[in-house]
Amino acid sequence: MQLIKDISTLTHIPALLKLKKGMKPRPFEVIDSPGGRLEANAQRFKDHSALIFEGQQLTWSELNTVANRYASAMKAEGLSRGDNVSVMMENRVEFLALLMGLNKIGVTAGLLNTNLTGKSLIHCITVTQSKKCIFGEEVIDSMQDVRTELSLEPGQDFLFIADAGTQPAPQWSKDLGPLAASADAEDPAETAATTLGDIAFYIYTSGTTGLPKAAVISNRRYLISGDMAGTGGLKCKTQDRIYLCLPLYHATGLLLGVGSALATGASMFVRRKFSASNFLNEIRQHRCTHMIYIGELCRYLVNSEAKADDAKTPLRSIMGNGLRPDIWMEFKERYGISRICEFYGASEGNVAFANLMNKDLTVGMTSAEVSLVQYDVDNDEIVRDNQGFCIPVMKGEAGLLLGKITPDTVFEGYTDEAATEGKVLRGALEKEDAWFNTGDLMRTVDVGYALGYDHYQFVDRVGDTFRWKAENVSTNEVGEIINAFPQVKFCNVYGVEVPGADGRAGMVSITLNDDVSALDVEAFAQFAQDALPSYAVPVFIRIDAEIDVTGTFKMLKGELRQQGFNIDSIEGPVFVMKSGEKAYSVLDNAYLQKINSAEAGY
Repeated sequence: MQLIKDISTLTHIPALLKLKKGMKPRPFEVIDSPGGRLEANAQRFKDHSALIFEGQQLTWSELNTVANRYASAMKAEGLSRGDNVSVMMENRVEFLALLMGLNKIGVTAGLLNTNLTGKSLIHCITVTQSKKCIFGEEVIDSMQDVRTELSLEPGQDFLFIADAGTQPAPQWSKDLGPLAASADAEDPAETAATTLGDIAFYIYTSGTTGLPKAAVISNRRYLISGDMAGTGGLKCKTQDRIYLCLPLYHATGLLLGVGSALATGASMFVRRKFSASNFLNEIRQHRCTHMIYIGELCRYLVNSEAKADDAKTPLRSIMGNGLRPDIWMEFKERYGISRICEFYGASEGNVAFANLMNKDLTVGMTSAEVSLVQYDVDNDEIVRDNQGFCIPVMKGEAGLLLGKITPDTVFEGYTDEAATEGKVLRGALEKEDAWFNTGDLMRTVDVGYALGYDHYQFVDRVGDTFRWKAENVSTNEVGEIINAFPQVKFCNVYGVEVPGADGRAGMVSITLNDDVSALDVEAFAQFAQDALPSYAVPVFIRIDAEIDVTGTFKMLKGELRQQGFNIDSIEGPVFVMKSGEKAYSVLDNAYLQKINSAEAGY
């Protein structure tokens, strides 16, 4: 058996050597871009299917034409190379075509999470100094609530794109549909001058402090990711079709999914949102051979009712992140998948891992220089030696992942220079070196013969960010908002593990003001839902007499994480927002047992 595995590994050598050559970063001044790739595909694969969405099917030529019309319309609205705009829309044809059109003329799109509201939404539009805000009919309410707080001109700087057609463009916006429909359909001249160094997108990520940060995605990073995913990960051919149901305002769907199609000419089946009940029927009906996933999606599918023919699909190769070891083999075997290319990377990061050799239970390997160093989880800090240097872990031990910053592995960071510098460790392993601090624990794993490359496995997030419902949640951001609730004196936000669920659910320890005897949970629930995206609303609340802090007043989370929501270990009351509900209930033994047996539906 081991000999067979070793032979299988050796078969990857030619492809890996070719991929390594292709992945070597090209100079930033080289002319290339996602919009340019779309133009090339429109020539090479003119009448080949590019995109299927809700009954619509566009060829590469047709998609390019729609993108060109948006590019022309945006130019007519006064946008030019180097400008920034914000875009808020669900997955659909118009969203993809708009992004490609903006990229063609060198305009950077800040991709707004459609769950954002209020303060977070205002911040994300403002932080990139957006000249325009382009939004879909499906998010009118969110935009209506914040528009007067933005320094954008009503009737000029808000551009509306219809969806279902049940609501007209608000009076304070322009209807972009008619403007684009009558615009020039020819390839814009600007695309021929768009370089790898130009910024393609801003993708928002929750950092360790404050509100969401706009991570910089250059054309070079986008194309490297797409080329790697399409040719080395999914191994797409032109005749293949990629099932794409992840939100395209996130890097996983946009870089790996759309990027793979741009790199190879494969077509995309695009869904607004994931649906477990429609998954297999759509895969079969539309002959999808590839898929982009996140671990939570896979867990939903594993937990759905099994049928004898689940493995009878054209699906053979999938790529994504967060597929946990406890369901990896079950998912792979149940759905008859022959290749799982798990990857690891951060929107703002300078290193990435990919399971290009199709080894089980690993995020694969990287060509970048990385180091795993000792980390004290309880005290939430890096362990250092007596000279102040980080201490590498032994093979197989979990350690904090650092990615060395070099000319080939540039840390593009955020629009906020201070936030960018805050993620850099200088003098980490030797004087004057610089490393990107990923904030993640990883370890090396033995996968047998692997051509001399170490393979890695994701362990957990550390510090002040956790992941829930496929979104990064900043504990500091949530804490700042909760502290504004009138009854709260202090709060400590952290993530807790929930059996049968991916990531960590939000939990908050609250100390009440001296004159408050009991938390008004009904008012708190309404406050949290009005002020926070749905994924950031705490699932659990505990009431404590005081908050434990270090000598430098940093809040301690280690013991709180260990206790989780175990009511037997907690003195004060514990409340839970049950799955599918919007109110808090007292957590009792009956529901605790339901959670612990993975039957609560999270």
